[in-house]
Amino acid sequence: MLQLSQEMSGGSARLRVDVHGPDPVEYVLEDMNFLNYRLAAVSLEPEVTLAEPDVVWDQEGDKSISYDGEKMTLTGQWDAGPLQKVVVTMLALKMEAEGLHPSHSAAANYKGKTMLFLGGESNHGKSMGLIEALRRGGLLVSTETTVLNEDGVAVMGSEDMFLKKRAKGTERADKAAPNRGVEKFFGEMPTYDSLEGDSNVDLVIVPSIDGNYDPATTEMGDFESGFQMLHSLQNYFLLNELLAVGHVMPMVDTEPLRAKRAGFVERFVAPRKFYMIRAANPQVLMDEVDKVL
Repeated sequence: MLQLSQEMSGGSARLRVDVHGPDPVEYVLEDMNFLNYRLAAVSLEPEVTLAEPDVVWDQEGDKSISYDGEKMTLTGQWDAGPLQKVVVTMLALKMEAEGLHPSHSAAANYKGKTMLFLGGESNHGKSMGLIEALRRGGLLVSTETTVLNEDGVAVMGSEDMFLKKRAKGTERADKAAPNRGVEKFFGEMPTYDSLEGDSNVDLVIVPSIDGNYDPATTEMGDFESGFQMLHSLQNYFLLNELLAVGHVMPMVDTEPLRAKRAGFVERFVAPRKFYMIRAANPQVLMDEVDKVL
């Protein structure tokens, strides 16, 4: 029995989730913080407009998950964490179809230029680099996710600096407490303002912060830049994710989608400079950024 049909949006993209089961259901996800952290700005729509669901969850039966190229289907009992990840993946696909590209990056407008601190392959320092840029007077564009349009303009950005609460099914013992880096490098979180409106990305920083590094700045070529950029886009399809014991995220990617994504990466990289910056701490990282500016 259909108990709930709910529509969510990310920009102009829409995602419909249907929940079936024997008992009434009030919501798909009780906490929307994870979605807003991962996809910049997700809203619950007041009414359903899509004719067919994109995600169907039948709460009865044995636990399973599958994807048929259009619809993700779950059966059985699932924790909130895996459900969050499924919604992120499916809504990211819908956003991409609308020409919106979630990028695993933080961004600040600093000295009149908007720069991405790109998570890339390793994700070593984008948040700390962002905080130091804000401490030096930069304006916040995004924290965890920067949504780019086809022209490379940042049109949406996440606002929470850290994910403070993890739902069951997303536990990560390898992640340090979110405030420890702030305490170590800054003492306390600096105050800052946000940039209003859209912002063209002027340059990209791929940070690598390690207390043993001597400062080093390298301008990256087209292949290296594209390699790191593609990693930051692929991050949202969670194809390396274990959703639950014995269950992985279904393969949602296709060759046409990958080719289209590669085309966007090529267009984004071509007019922009990418820099790999190694530094012992965020302060030295931003000293190196000042040099290239």
